Amino acid sequence: MKDQPRELPDNTAARTALWRALHVQEDAVPHILVDEVGLRLVAPEDGWQERPDMKYTKRLRASIVGRSRFVEDLAKEQFEQGAKQYVLLGAGLDSFAQRNTALLSDIDLYEIDQAETLTWKKKRLIENGYEISANFHFVPVNFEESSWWDTLLDKGFDIHKKTFVSCTGVTLYLSKEAIMDTLQKMTLLMPQSSIAIAFYLPLEQLEEEDQGMQEMAIKGAEAAGTPFVSFFSVEEVKQLAEEIGLNDVRIISTGDIRNAYFKGRSDGLTPASGEIFLVAKV
Repeated sequence: MKDQPRELPDNTAARTALWRALHVQEDAVPHILVDEVGLRLVAPEDGWQERPDMKYTKRLRASIVGRSRFVEDLAKEQFEQGAKQYVLLGAGLDSFAQRNTALLSDIDLYEIDQAETLTWKKKRLIENGYEISANFHFVPVNFEESSWWDTLLDKGFDIHKKTFVSCTGVTLYLSKEAIMDTLQKMTLLMPQSSIAIAFYLPLEQLEEEDQGMQEMAIKGAEAAGTPFVSFFSVEEVKQLAEEIGLNDVRIISTGDIRNAYFKGRSDGLTPASGEIFLVAKV
Protein backbone atom coordinates (compact mmCIF):
# COMPACT_ATOMS: atom_id res chain seq x y z
CA MET A 1 0.00 0.00 0.00
CA LYS A 2 1.22 3.48 -0.79
CA ASP A 3 1.59 6.64 1.23
CA GLN A 4 2.76 4.84 4.35
CA PRO A 5 3.14 7.19 7.34
CA ARG A 6 6.76 7.41 8.44
CA GLU A 7 6.01 6.68 12.07
CA LEU A 8 3.31 4.90 14.02
CA PRO A 9 2.27 6.29 17.40
CA ASP A 10 2.05 2.95 19.18
CA ASN A 11 3.14 -0.45 17.90
CA THR A 12 0.51 -2.29 19.92
CA ALA A 13 -2.32 -0.12 18.60
CA ALA A 14 -1.13 -0.59 15.02
CA ARG A 15 -0.67 -4.35 15.43
CA THR A 16 -4.14 -4.92 16.87
CA ALA A 17 -5.68 -2.81 14.10
CA LEU A 18 -3.93 -4.96 11.50
CA TRP A 19 -5.06 -8.15 13.27
CA ARG A 20 -8.67 -6.98 12.94
CA ALA A 21 -8.14 -6.39 9.22
CA LEU A 22 -6.29 -9.69 8.75
CA HIS A 23 -9.28 -11.50 10.24
CA VAL A 24 -11.40 -10.18 7.37
CA GLN A 25 -8.78 -11.08 4.78
CA GLU A 26 -7.64 -14.50 6.01
CA ASP A 27 -10.27 -16.13 8.22
CA ALA A 28 -13.43 -17.89 7.11
CA VAL A 29 -16.85 -16.31 7.08
CA PRO A 30 -18.83 -15.46 9.05
CA HIS A 31 -16.41 -12.88 10.38
CA ILE A 32 -16.58 -12.07 14.08
CA LEU A 33 -15.98 -8.40 13.28
CA VAL A 34 -15.58 -6.58 9.97
CA ASP A 35 -13.08 -3.80 10.58
CA GLU A 36 -10.53 -2.61 8.02
CA VAL A 37 -10.51 1.04 9.06
CA GLY A 38 -7.26 0.63 11.01
CA LEU A 39 -5.63 -0.95 7.97
CA ARG A 40 -6.35 2.21 5.98
CA LEU A 41 -4.92 4.37 8.75
CA VAL A 42 -1.74 2.34 9.24
CA ALA A 43 -1.21 1.79 5.49
CA PRO A 44 1.48 -0.89 5.89
CA GLU A 45 3.86 -1.94 3.16
CA ASP A 46 2.76 -4.63 0.71
CA GLY A 47 3.19 -8.11 2.13
CA TRP A 48 2.40 -7.05 5.69
CA GLN A 49 0.34 -10.20 6.08
CA GLU A 50 3.57 -12.23 6.00
CA ARG A 51 5.20 -10.41 8.91
CA PRO A 52 5.94 -12.81 11.79
CA ASP A 53 3.70 -10.84 14.16
CA MET A 54 0.84 -11.39 11.68
CA LYS A 55 1.55 -14.85 10.27
CA TYR A 56 2.19 -16.78 13.49
CA THR A 57 -0.30 -15.20 15.88
CA LYS A 58 -3.66 -16.61 14.83
CA ARG A 59 -4.91 -17.21 18.39
CA LEU A 60 -3.95 -13.67 19.41
CA ARG A 61 -5.73 -12.31 16.34
CA ALA A 62 -8.82 -14.24 17.39
CA SER A 63 -8.56 -12.78 20.89
CA ILE A 64 -8.51 -9.25 19.53
CA VAL A 65 -11.51 -9.67 17.24
CA GLY A 66 -13.38 -11.61 19.93
CA ARG A 67 -12.89 -8.95 22.59
CA SER A 68 -13.69 -6.15 20.13
CA ARG A 69 -16.97 -7.82 19.16
CA PHE A 70 -17.84 -8.47 22.80
CA VAL A 71 -17.25 -4.84 23.81
CA GLU A 72 -19.17 -3.51 20.80
CA ASP A 73 -22.15 -5.73 21.57
CA LEU A 74 -22.12 -4.45 25.16
CA ALA A 75 -21.93 -0.85 23.98
CA LYS A 76 -24.88 -1.26 21.63
CA GLU A 77 -26.87 -2.95 24.39
CA GLN A 78 -26.16 -0.03 26.72
CA PHE A 79 -27.19 2.52 24.10
CA GLU A 80 -30.51 0.68 23.70
CA GLN A 81 -30.92 0.97 27.48
CA GLY A 82 -30.40 4.71 27.52
CA ALA A 83 -26.65 5.31 27.73
CA LYS A 84 -25.77 8.61 26.05
CA GLN A 85 -21.98 8.63 26.47
CA TYR A 86 -19.32 6.09 25.52
CA VAL A 87 -15.82 6.34 26.99
CA LEU A 88 -13.02 4.23 25.52
CA LEU A 89 -10.03 4.01 27.85
CA GLY A 90 -7.02 2.99 25.79
CA ALA A 91 -8.83 3.63 22.51
CA GLY A 92 -5.82 3.05 20.27
CA LEU A 93 -7.00 2.71 16.67
CA ASP A 94 -10.50 1.59 17.60
CA SER A 95 -12.92 2.37 14.79
CA PHE A 96 -16.34 2.01 16.42
CA ALA A 97 -17.09 5.65 15.63
CA GLN A 98 -16.21 5.28 11.94
CA ARG A 99 -18.26 2.09 11.49
CA ASN A 100 -21.34 3.17 13.46
CA THR A 101 -21.98 6.76 12.41
CA ALA A 102 -25.78 6.47 12.45
CA LEU A 103 -25.79 4.79 15.87
CA LEU A 104 -23.61 7.53 17.34
CA SER A 105 -25.64 10.43 16.00
CA ASP A 106 -26.93 11.22 19.51
CA ILE A 107 -24.12 9.62 21.56
CA ASP A 108 -21.05 11.49 22.78
CA LEU A 109 -17.97 9.33 22.32
CA TYR A 110 -14.73 10.04 24.23
CA GLU A 111 -11.53 8.29 23.13
CA ILE A 112 -8.80 8.35 25.80
CA ASP A 113 -5.20 7.46 25.02
CA GLN A 114 -1.67 8.84 24.84
CA ALA A 115 -1.50 12.26 23.18
CA GLU A 116 0.78 11.14 20.34
CA THR A 117 -1.53 8.23 19.48
CA LEU A 118 -4.63 10.41 19.30
CA THR A 119 -2.88 13.18 17.36
CA TRP A 120 -1.65 10.70 14.77
CA LYS A 121 -5.03 8.98 14.59
CA LYS A 122 -6.96 12.21 14.07
CA LYS A 123 -4.57 13.27 11.30
CA ARG A 124 -4.91 9.92 9.51
CA LEU A 125 -8.70 9.88 9.85
CA ILE A 126 -8.91 13.29 8.19
CA GLU A 127 -6.43 12.25 5.48
CA ASN A 128 -8.60 9.21 4.74
CA GLY A 129 -11.79 11.22 4.46
CA TYR A 130 -13.43 10.36 7.78
CA GLU A 131 -15.50 13.08 9.40
CA ILE A 132 -14.66 14.15 12.96
CA SER A 133 -18.14 14.95 14.26
CA ALA A 134 -18.84 17.40 17.08
CA ASN A 135 -19.75 14.55 19.47
CA PHE A 136 -16.49 12.63 18.82
CA HIS A 137 -13.94 13.76 21.42
CA PHE A 138 -10.21 12.97 21.69
CA VAL A 139 -8.95 12.95 25.30
CA PRO A 140 -5.12 12.81 25.54
CA VAL A 141 -3.87 11.34 28.84
CA ASN A 142 -0.81 9.70 30.37
CA PHE A 143 -2.51 7.26 32.73
CA GLU A 144 0.34 7.07 35.25
CA GLU A 145 1.13 10.80 35.33
CA SER A 146 -2.18 12.65 35.00
CA SER A 147 -5.85 12.24 35.79
CA TRP A 148 -7.86 10.82 32.92
CA TRP A 149 -10.98 11.77 34.85
CA ASP A 150 -10.09 15.46 35.15
CA THR A 151 -9.10 15.61 31.49
CA LEU A 152 -12.35 13.87 30.52
CA LEU A 153 -14.37 16.45 32.46
CA ASP A 154 -12.43 19.24 30.76
CA LYS A 155 -13.55 17.82 27.40
CA GLY A 156 -17.22 18.26 28.29
CA PHE A 157 -18.09 14.87 29.75
CA ASP A 158 -21.37 15.01 31.70
CA ILE A 159 -21.46 13.00 34.95
CA HIS A 160 -25.25 13.31 34.97
CA LYS A 161 -25.71 11.19 31.82
CA LYS A 162 -25.78 7.40 31.77
CA THR A 163 -22.49 6.14 30.37
CA PHE A 164 -20.77 3.01 29.12
CA VAL A 165 -17.00 2.74 29.71
CA SER A 166 -14.75 0.16 28.05
CA CYS A 167 -11.09 -0.38 28.90
CA THR A 168 -8.96 -2.83 26.89
CA GLY A 169 -5.20 -3.18 26.62
CA VAL A 170 -4.56 -0.81 29.54
CA THR A 171 -4.43 -2.56 32.94
CA LEU A 172 -1.49 -4.69 31.84
CA TYR A 173 0.70 -1.57 31.82
CA LEU A 174 -0.58 0.07 35.02
CA SER A 175 0.33 -0.36 38.66
CA LYS A 176 -2.34 -1.75 40.97
CA GLU A 177 -2.58 1.72 42.55
CA ALA A 178 -3.34 3.32 39.18
CA ILE A 179 -5.90 0.60 38.41
CA MET A 180 -7.62 1.14 41.76
CA ASP A 181 -7.71 4.89 41.13
CA THR A 182 -9.24 4.30 37.70
CA LEU A 183 -11.95 2.07 39.15
CA GLN A 184 -12.68 4.52 41.94
CA LYS A 185 -13.16 7.30 39.41
CA MET A 186 -15.74 5.14 37.63
CA THR A 187 -17.88 5.08 40.75
CA LEU A 188 -18.47 8.80 40.12
CA LEU A 189 -20.43 7.96 36.97
CA MET A 190 -24.20 8.29 36.96
CA PRO A 191 -25.83 5.32 38.75
CA GLN A 192 -26.64 2.39 36.44
CA SER A 193 -23.78 3.30 34.13
CA SER A 194 -21.84 0.22 33.02
CA ILE A 195 -18.17 -0.67 32.66
CA ALA A 196 -16.22 -3.42 30.91
CA ILE A 197 -12.53 -3.66 31.81
CA ALA A 198 -10.01 -6.21 30.53
CA PHE A 199 -7.54 -7.82 32.95
CA TYR A 200 -4.79 -10.32 32.25
CA LEU A 201 -4.18 -13.63 33.99
CA PRO A 202 -0.77 -14.64 35.38
CA LEU A 203 1.35 -16.70 32.98
CA GLU A 204 0.86 -19.97 34.88
CA GLN A 205 -2.94 -19.67 34.56
CA LEU A 206 -2.87 -19.57 30.76
CA GLU A 207 -3.57 -22.64 28.65
CA GLU A 208 -0.30 -24.44 27.97
CA GLU A 209 -0.18 -23.67 24.26
CA ASP A 210 -0.42 -19.93 24.99
CA GLN A 211 2.32 -19.75 27.61
CA GLY A 212 5.25 -19.68 25.16
CA MET A 213 3.76 -16.83 23.16
CA GLN A 214 3.05 -14.90 26.35
CA GLU A 215 6.62 -15.38 27.58
CA MET A 216 7.85 -13.90 24.29
CA ALA A 217 5.40 -11.00 24.62
CA ILE A 218 6.61 -10.27 28.17
CA LYS A 219 10.24 -10.20 27.03
CA GLY A 220 9.39 -8.07 24.00
CA ALA A 221 7.49 -5.54 26.09
CA GLU A 222 10.38 -5.29 28.54
CA ALA A 223 12.87 -4.76 25.71
CA ALA A 224 10.65 -2.08 24.17
CA GLY A 225 10.58 -0.13 27.42
CA THR A 226 6.87 -0.78 28.00
CA PRO A 227 6.95 -3.69 30.47
CA PHE A 228 3.85 -5.58 31.54
CA VAL A 229 3.14 -4.59 35.13
CA SER A 230 -0.09 -6.09 36.44
CA PHE A 231 -1.61 -9.53 36.21
CA PHE A 232 -4.69 -10.64 38.15
CA SER A 233 -6.39 -13.92 38.95
CA VAL A 234 -10.18 -14.10 38.66
CA GLU A 235 -10.48 -13.96 42.44
CA GLU A 236 -8.28 -10.86 42.61
CA VAL A 237 -10.45 -9.08 40.03
CA LYS A 238 -13.58 -9.98 42.00
CA GLN A 239 -11.91 -8.62 45.14
CA LEU A 240 -11.09 -5.35 43.37
CA ALA A 241 -14.72 -4.97 42.32
CA GLU A 242 -15.89 -5.68 45.86
CA GLU A 243 -13.46 -3.16 47.38
CA ILE A 244 -14.63 -0.47 44.99
CA GLY A 245 -18.30 -1.24 45.59
CA LEU A 246 -19.36 -2.10 42.04
CA ASN A 247 -22.71 -3.80 41.39
CA ASP A 248 -23.96 -6.66 39.20
CA VAL A 249 -20.40 -7.93 38.83
CA ARG A 250 -19.68 -10.51 36.13
CA ILE A 251 -16.39 -12.06 35.03
CA ILE A 252 -16.25 -12.90 31.32
CA SER A 253 -13.64 -15.54 30.51
CA THR A 254 -12.03 -16.69 27.28
CA GLY A 255 -14.41 -19.65 27.43
CA ASP A 256 -17.38 -17.28 27.48
CA ILE A 257 -16.04 -15.43 24.43
CA ARG A 258 -15.47 -18.71 22.62
CA ASN A 259 -18.99 -19.90 23.34
CA ALA A 260 -20.51 -16.60 22.24
CA TYR A 261 -18.65 -16.10 18.96
CA PHE A 262 -16.46 -19.01 17.89
CA LYS A 263 -18.61 -22.14 18.06
CA GLY A 264 -18.72 -24.32 14.97
CA ARG A 265 -16.28 -22.32 12.87
CA SER A 266 -15.00 -24.11 9.77
CA ASP A 267 -11.48 -22.69 10.22
CA GLY A 268 -11.07 -23.69 13.87
CA LEU A 269 -10.36 -20.09 14.81
CA THR A 270 -10.32 -19.69 18.58
CA PRO A 271 -8.94 -17.00 20.92
CA ALA A 272 -5.90 -17.40 23.12
CA SER A 273 -6.44 -17.66 26.85
CA GLY A 274 -5.28 -15.00 29.28
CA GLU A 275 -7.68 -12.09 29.04
CA ILE A 276 -10.74 -11.74 31.27
CA PHE A 277 -13.31 -8.98 31.55
CA LEU A 278 -14.79 -7.36 34.59
CA VAL A 279 -18.30 -6.24 33.64
CA ALA A 280 -20.26 -4.30 36.25
CA LYS A 281 -22.64 -1.45 36.99
CA VAL A 282 -22.03 1.62 39.09
